[in-house]
Order: sequence, then structure tokens, then C-alpha cells
Amino acid sequence: MGRPFLKMNGLGNDFVVVETRSQPFAPSAEEVRAIADRAAGIGCDQLIAVEPGEGVDARVRFWNADGEEVSACGNGTRCVGWLVMQASGKDEAVIETKAGRLVATRAGERLVSVDMGKPRLAWSEIPLAEEHDTNLLGLNVAGSDFDRLEPPAAVSMGNPHVVFFVPDIETAPVEMVGPVVERLDMFPEGVNVGFAQVKGRDRIRLRVWERGAGLTKACGTGACAALVAAARRGLTDRAATLELDGGELFVAWRHDDHVIMTGPAAVDFAGELP
Repeated sequence: MGRPFLKMNGLGNDFVVVETRSQPFAPSAEEVRAIADRAAGIGCDQLIAVEPGEGVDARVRFWNADGEEVSACGNGTRCVGWLVMQASGKDEAVIETKAGRLVATRAGERLVSVDMGKPRLAWSEIPLAEEHDTNLLGLNVAGSDFDRLEPPAAVSMGNPHVVFFVPDIETAPVEMVGPVVERLDMFPEGVNVGFAQVKGRDRIRLRVWERGAGLTKACGTGACAALVAAARRGLTDRAATLELDGGELFVAWRHDDHVIMTGPAAVDFAGELP
């Protein structure tokens, strides 16, 4: 008998969620890629394993579609938070990730808020290969697609992000620039690449080229990083609605420095891993 899984999504950013309470789960990169393969496997942006933890409601591990294990995934944490709260009947779930402890709370019917913790803004925390101003990151890349972009900002939300601010998201070179920046030597762990169009003090349109997953419908940590980057530059207030390809997230950078992300969690179907 195969291992049961749930297919879930947060704004179309989709996950295969495996509960590992009864039997350990240590997939190889090849197995992760097979599960994530949309043609031959189940298909997902990330694979998520949920296991019991000491003093927390759940421990969670994340793998990108390319097989690489990563430490943070905002939309995935929201989906797991919803699952854990459904099982416990409580309105809060404490979740342990490699990026630290995150707290999920109910915010309405199928809406979940996650306290994503404090953004990390020092160059060594992103991490960058050498010292740079993370508010205005000079990237040394030649090419017409880069020449028309302003220097991006860098933010870590437990995983590395750069955010380019663009006048029009429809003409932004997301699929040209994203894969190049993702692999620059400046980012020893790779980087998620966001393109943000500020529509108002409280509204940002965002698309994200995700490290190891490519262009996804939504990226929770990317939404948090974009808001922090915009607020640092004075382009928006400290709370805004983020419009992603898959729908909307509400992100607030509170005065205690914590970033709170609120959005939907949905279960698509259940099945068994082959």
C-alpha cells in the first residue's frame, strides 16, 4: 500500500503533503522530482512532509520541485497550519521549520494567518557572497533585459529573495531575468526573484521566479519579502494586499518587526504515493 498524501494549494501554489507520523520519510532528490513531475507524477511546486515534533504541533520539511530541500515556504506553512488546526480543533498551530518556529492562526473560513517572524536584512543573513547594501543591490549582469531594471532589494524570510520594482508587471522580463539571477554567484544558496509593481500605498502586484521551482502562481515568502522591500524604500505603507497570479494575500510588517501573512488554504484531493 502506498503512502497517503493530500494535494493542497495556497493561491494555486500547489503542494503534495505527506504525513509522516507513523513511518519516517526521507525522499531522495530523484524521488522528489518524480512526485513533482506534472506529466509522469502527481505534480506540485513543493513536496511537504509533516511529522510530530517536541513541544510543537508539527514539524515540517519542504522540498522544491527540483529535489532540493528548502527551509521556508509561506503558502505551504499556511496549508499545513490549516490541516493541523482542522485535526486539533484549535485556532492556533505552532509549526517547527528549518527557518524557525512559525505560528498559524485561523483568520476566517479557510483563511489562515501565519506569523513568518522577522525579516533578515543583513547581507550575511540573506546570504550574499560578500558585503552589499541589501536595500539597493548592485547586480553586475550585462544584457538588455537587465539594463532597464532598477537595482533590486534583498530580504530573507528564512529563504533568500531579491525584489525588482518595475513600472509594469506585464512587460517585466520575469522569465528572462529570473533564471539568470537565481544562479548568480552573489547568492551562494540561490535566490527567489520577485518582480513587484507598486499600485498604491496598500497594493502591490507581484510575480515570483522561485528558486528550484520556476514561475509559480503564488509565493508566500516572496509576498512577505516584497512588502518589506517596498516599505523599506518608502514605496508603500507597512501593510498591503499582494496581488499574485493565483489570487491575493494580505501582508503586514508589524511594529514588533514580525511579518504576518494572511490568505487561503485549500485541499484539492487525496491519494496514495506510488
